[in-house]
Amino acid sequence: MPPDMILPSIQEQASHAVVPLTTTLVFAALLVAMILSLALEEKLHAKKSLIVGLFAVVGLVLGDILLELPLGPYDIGGHAVDLPVYIPAIDWGVIALILGASLFVDVTSRSGLFTWIAIKLTKVSRGDPRRLLWLYGLMTVVFSAVLNNVTAMIIVGSLSVVSLDKLGRTNKLLGFLLVEGLLTNVGGLLTLISSVPNIIVGTAAGISFVTFFLKASPFVVVTTVATIVLGAKLFGITRLETDEERHEAAELIAGFDENDGIESKAFFWFCAVMLVAFIVAIASASATPIISDLGMGFIAISFALVMLVRYKDKVDEFYRGVDWDLLGFFAALFVVINVMEHAQVLALIGHGLEHVIALGPTVGTGAVLVSAAAFSSVTDNIPLAAMLAKIITDIPVPGGGVRAATDPLWWAVIFGANLGGNLTPIGSASTLVAVTIIHKHGIRLSFGGFVKKAIPFALAQIILALGYVLLFL
Repeated sequence: MPPDMILPSIQEQASHAVVPLTTTLVFAALLVAMILSLALEEKLHAKKSLIVGLFAVVGLVLGDILLELPLGPYDIGGHAVDLPVYIPAIDWGVIALILGASLFVDVTSRSGLFTWIAIKLTKVSRGDPRRLLWLYGLMTVVFSAVLNNVTAMIIVGSLSVVSLDKLGRTNKLLGFLLVEGLLTNVGGLLTLISSVPNIIVGTAAGISFVTFFLKASPFVVVTTVATIVLGAKLFGITRLETDEERHEAAELIAGFDENDGIESKAFFWFCAVMLVAFIVAIASASATPIISDLGMGFIAISFALVMLVRYKDKVDEFYRGVDWDLLGFFAALFVVINVMEHAQVLALIGHGLEHVIALGPTVGTGAVLVSAAAFSSVTDNIPLAAMLAKIITDIPVPGGGVRAATDPLWWAVIFGANLGGNLTPIGSASTLVAVTIIHKHGIRLSFGGFVKKAIPFALAQIILALGYVLLFL
C-alpha cells in the first residue's frame, strides 16, 4: 500500500455514505421489530442473545445488499487490518469490562470478603430493610460516579444478595436490584467522567470538571432521594415499626458473624487489597499513563487473571459461571446499532431533534431532553450524544459568538442521554446487568415487566430533570 494512502475508519465511512430515505426507514423498522421481539421474549421463549443475534444477522445481510458497509481493510493503529465487518462493530472494551469484572467479583467472593462487607452493612442498618436500601442506594450512586455503571452494579448487586439472604428477606431482592440499577444512571450524572455522553457533550460545550459537578450534584442528590423513597414505597420496603420487630432483628443480627466463610485470612486480606486497588485503578484509568490507552476492560481482565491464579487448576469452574448470554446479547446489540449508524437511522433521529431545538429555548430544550431520553432507551446513547453535540455546536447563537457552557441545551442532552437508560432494560449496560442478576436468582422479569416497574422511576427522574434544566440552569 502506498505510504500516503490512508484508510478511513469505520465511523468515517459511515458518515460519508449517502443512504436513501427509504433504506433508512427499512432499517428503522428493523430496529423497532427487534425492540418488540425483546418485549415479547417470554412469549417467544427465547434468550435475549438469540433474539438480538438473529436481528444482527438479518441487519448485516441487508446492510451488505442495501448499504456500503465498511468491509475492510480497516485502519487500526495506522495499519491495514482485514477483519469480518461485525468484529470492529463490537465495543470490545465493554465486553472485556463485563467479563473481567464478573470473574473478579466471582473469585473475590470465594474469600468471604463480600459476605464480610454485607454483614457489616447489615449490622449498621440494624436489620431495618429501608435503612439497608438507603445504604446500598447511596453506595450505588457513589460507585457509579467514581467507577462505571457496570462495575458498580456488579459489586453492589452481589452485596445486596448476601445481605438480604442473611436477613431472610430475599422477597425484597427485586426491589433492591431494580432501584440500584436505576441509580447507576443517576450516579453516572455526578461528574464529567462518570459516563461517555458526559465526556462527549462536556468536551463540546467546554464544561470543566468542577463546573459539571457543581451543576449536576444538586439534581443527583434530589433524584437519588426521590428514587429511593419511591422504590421503598412501590416495593414495600418498610421500616421496622414495632419493638417486637426491632427485637427480632437485633437477635437475628447478633447471630451474624462476619468472619463466617473466611477460610484463609491471608486470601481475605489479599482480596481486600485487590478490591481497593481495582476500584482505584478503574477510577483513575483515564488519567493513568499507558492504562488510559489500554482501557478499563484491560484493567478488569488483568485483575480477574491475577485473582484466578489462586484457583489455577480449576479456572474452568469460573468460566462456566460467566453469563455468556449477557455477553452474547451485548455483542449482537453492538452489531445491530453499528448497522443502524451506517443506515443513517441515528442521523435521522438527530435531524428530527434539530427541528425540535428550533421550537425555542423552553419548549425546544424540554423536548430535546425528553426526545434524547426516549431514543437513548432503545439505542446507544454514545453516538446519539455525539450527534446531538455536533448539531448544537453548529446551531447559530443569537448575537453570534460561542454557545455558553451553561446553555440548558447542553444539559438537556446530558440528562436525557443518561436517564433514558432507565426506561428499558436495554437502555444501559447497568440496567441489563441488574436484570441478569435478578434472573440469576430465580426471579422472573421480562422486558415488558421491567418497563412496567421502571416507568414510574424514569418518569419521575425525567420530570425532575426537566424542572431542573428549565428553571435552574
